[in-house]
Formats: sequence, C-alpha cells, structure tokens
Amino acid sequence: MNQYEIAVIPGDGVGKEVVPCAVKVLEAVAEVHGGISFKWTNFPWSCEYYMQHNKMMPDDGIATLRNFNHIFLGAVGMPQLVPDHVSLWGLLIKIRREMKQSLNVRPAKLLRGMQSPLREPKDFDLVIVRENSEGEYCDAGGRLHQGEDRITIQNAVFTQKATERAIRYAFGLAAERRGSVTSATKSNGITHSMPFWDEVFKSIGVEFPGIKQQSIHIDALSAFFVTRPQIFDVIVASNLFGDILSDIGGAIMGSIGIAPAANLNIEREYPSMFEPVHGSAPDIAGKGIANPIGQIWTGKMMLDFLGYPQIGDIILNAIEETISAGIKTADIGGTSSTLEVTDSIIGHIKSSK
Repeated sequence: MNQYEIAVIPGDGVGKEVVPCAVKVLEAVAEVHGGISFKWTNFPWSCEYYMQHNKMMPDDGIATLRNFNHIFLGAVGMPQLVPDHVSLWGLLIKIRREMKQSLNVRPAKLLRGMQSPLREPKDFDLVIVRENSEGEYCDAGGRLHQGEDRITIQNAVFTQKATERAIRYAFGLAAERRGSVTSATKSNGITHSMPFWDEVFKSIGVEFPGIKQQSIHIDALSAFFVTRPQIFDVIVASNLFGDILSDIGGAIMGSIGIAPAANLNIEREYPSMFEPVHGSAPDIAGKGIANPIGQIWTGKMMLDFLGYPQIGDIILNAIEETISAGIKTADIGGTSSTLEVTDSIIGHIKSSK
C-alpha cells in the first residue's frame, strides 16, 4: 500500500468547514478501494494566525511544507481582519511561487444532476490551463509622487520558459482528451506580451500537428464561454485571463462553490497544492451551509495527479449521484447542509465497491 503525507491548511472562512469533509471523503475512497492511504498533518495558518503572529505562516513554513507529498488547502482570506493583498501574498501566492507551482489547472463541466444557468449548456466539459507564476500577477512595479501627480506602474512579465511550459502542457492534456487547444489572447490591444504569447503558441503548435488549435481574444472568448462552452476542450491562458475564465467556468456550472483547482509543480520537484476556486466565503462561514463539492472535487484532482484517476473518478461519480438525488446545498438550489452532502457522497463511494 502506498501512503501519502499531505499537509492540510484549512485556512479561513468556509475552508475550515469543507476541508474536513473532503478529508473524510478521501479517507473513505482509500478505505473502500484500497491501494493507498493518507497521513494528514494540519497547519493553522490563516488570517487568525496572522492576527496573533503578524505573519500568515511561520518563517520556516515553506521548508516545513517541502517534507510533504502535496498540500491540501481550503481557502485564504478574511478581509475584515487582514487586507487581501497581505493574506494572499503571505500564504497562497507565497506557496505557489516558492514551490514553483507554475500551472493552475481548473476544469469546468456540466455535472450530472446540475442545472446550469445557461439555457442550452449542451454538456460542456473543458479544462483551463492557467500560467501560474508570472504574467499580469507579477509584483514588479511601484508608485511615485503624491496628489494629482501620483503614478502607479504595474508590470506584466512573460518569459519564454514559463509561457512554453504552460502551452506545451495544454497541448499534452488535449492529446489525452478531445484533441483541441484554444489560446486566450488580446494581441489586438496589448501590444507586447500578447503578440509574444501568440508567437509561442504557434511555435509549440507545430510540435502537435494532430491537435486542433486556435487563438481567440479574451473578450470574445469570455462571451463564448456563456454562449457556446461546449465547443471548447482545453484552454490555455495567462495568469489574469485564466483566473477570469475559470470563474466564468464555475458560474456556468451552476456555482463557483463546486469549482476545483490544482496548482501543479509538473516537474514534481516540490509538492503541488490543491485548492478549490471558491475562496473563504466569509458571508456564510460558520453556518454549515457551504458547498463541500469544490473541495471534494479538488481532492479528486489530487488523486489524479498522484496517479489514481480511476479512484478519482469514483469520487466524481459519487458527487454526481448525490446531486442527481437532490441532495444539494443552497447555492445550487437545495436545502441540504455541508455535512449532509458529504455523508451522501461517502455513502455512494461505499456502495460503489
């Protein structure tokens, strides 16, 4: 039996509620289907931790996390306690950057039993590959002067290495799926970085002659996500564009509360980190009504990356069985609690043996 050591960071808000639920689901699928086990180590790093220690994690936090196979994160952010730019850069982005988690992968599909807000969703099933280390989210820049002369400069940085890595991964993923890659661009308005992005996309595309490939401007692409998402397979995008598209992906699924994500160190030199898209949702934290599906589906993505996609598919099927049975939290039209949804998913896992 293979045992994996997982660092667990529930974080803030609903993260503290949905992470234990996802851990229970992963324990259940491991017990029922065998071959793997987990050793979980919890860390209290969060905005509350910041209020006590004036830092989001201890100074040796990154060194500590390097001892684990992967990281399972709930959510970061409690703006009433700590400004978002402090909490995110002190924990989430710090881990992403220092662990070289260069890709953020976010699927969006119409789950069985879900009602999309789209009139005709047509069973879309797509994956967004987001460059996760640079681009528009670089912290290069600064502020000058005061008053009406105040100047703010925010630099976007695109390197050949990181751009190639994201695009090549997207093509490889498409080869395993339906054989189509769409590049998100804006080269008609952003005159340096986006033409560069387009050039790299075309050059990598030559290596994959059997893959259908196209570039679409981000404004039109965002509209197409709403009007015809079923035409897309794999979308590769810069840091900002990928972030925006994945939130639209969550919305067209029916709720951002069910959207999963993975921050991958594809070289496997450092742990990867698995976190849902939804954030800490402080408005519903502590009420027992948070949707655990995003975190649970994120656990399925961790199983996929560990090399157990068949076990991961059991989780996804159990999620769909639960939704189809009408056991849903309020964000997707139901009245069930966080624990009721979790228990139903575990029940379907146990009956799948």
